[in-house]
Amino acid sequence: MEKIKWVDNKFKKLGFSTVETKHFSERELKKVISFHSSMPEYKPTPLHDLSELSNSLGVKGIYVKDESKRFGLNAFKGLGVSYAMASYFAKELALDLDSTNYDSLNEQVKSLPKSTFATATDGNHGKGVAWAASLFGQQAKVYMPKGSSQSRLKAIQNYGADACIMDLNYDDTVQMVANLAEINDWTLIQDTAWDGYEEIPLYIMQGYTTIVSEITKQLKDVSLNEITHVFLQAGVGSFAASIAAAIYNLTSGSSPKVVIVEPSKADCLYHSALHPTGTPQRIYGDLATMMAGLACGEPNPVGWEILKSIGDYFFSCDDLISANGMRVLGNPIGKDSKVISGESGSVSMGLVYELMSNAELEQVRYKLGLDNSSNILVINTEGDTDPINYRKVVWEGLCLN
Repeated sequence: MEKIKWVDNKFKKLGFSTVETKHFSERELKKVISFHSSMPEYKPTPLHDLSELSNSLGVKGIYVKDESKRFGLNAFKGLGVSYAMASYFAKELALDLDSTNYDSLNEQVKSLPKSTFATATDGNHGKGVAWAASLFGQQAKVYMPKGSSQSRLKAIQNYGADACIMDLNYDDTVQMVANLAEINDWTLIQDTAWDGYEEIPLYIMQGYTTIVSEITKQLKDVSLNEITHVFLQAGVGSFAASIAAAIYNLTSGSSPKVVIVEPSKADCLYHSALHPTGTPQRIYGDLATMMAGLACGEPNPVGWEILKSIGDYFFSCDDLISANGMRVLGNPIGKDSKVISGESGSVSMGLVYELMSNAELEQVRYKLGLDNSSNILVINTEGDTDPINYRKVVWEGLCLN
């Protein structure tokens, strides 16, 4: 079994496309974090310096941003949907989010007819939609692809959403919900885009940039400009593209090497990078991976254009890479902080560990420039959102090498 496959980004070298910077400028990032800071229960999530692990793996530094602590949601998705809803309502009310906080906006939202926000999700995005809809006093309809866990379904329903699991894969569920939204006059709030549906996905992507704004303030011994590598897991690519674009702009274009990480059964960005045309490629089938949050077969074209411009490498990883990441983060060395990471949140750390500990990957390390001068940034995008599977991996050894 091949644990990892990878390709470097030939399109970046050839300059086939240029990154769209204005939506992820420093000004836009300040606008986003200003709004998030006004929301109930907002506080920055931790950034852990895993110095013992760095020493063990032979790199200068490993920094892990732990989004399992975000808004009590056990995942980062609330950032995107809350900002998207805020932007949607601000537009309806002809307000500028530059000068409007959560309390003021929410009070004025009460003057509008109630909206129903609809989405397709494996769990974390839908939970964020249900949570944000409840904050703004709105309704939520959430549809989940086949194979979604009951614990994630119940977590969504606990926020008052009408939610169910379908007998369709993720991409087909997205299409079904888009059709239902049009028929029923619901507001589609999806974290991927297509021709004619770009505005709300862009708002969602902008919402994720609060992560980068916080990291910039939290880095102590190094600055963002001194980070040499950032490993970003990807489903449709919205999260990875927004983080990469924000870092690119904040470092004035001299960004760290951007490494994109996907499940081998849902590696649409990896195949897009492999394709000679550089056009987004869809992966079909059941997308059977335990990395449920990354089980997406079709790239967000907006995100792909960004990653094609500024990404450096694309990796396709077996589930056991994710499982190793869960165990490494959950069982720290010495005084390193313990990080509870779910299947989709852990795969980037799992890849870092594999690259630095597997002697057979020496040439790959060399190609990526990973050595004792490397400062690596990883973002843990979720905690144990499927507690049963988390225990199977960490306690019982599911997906051992």
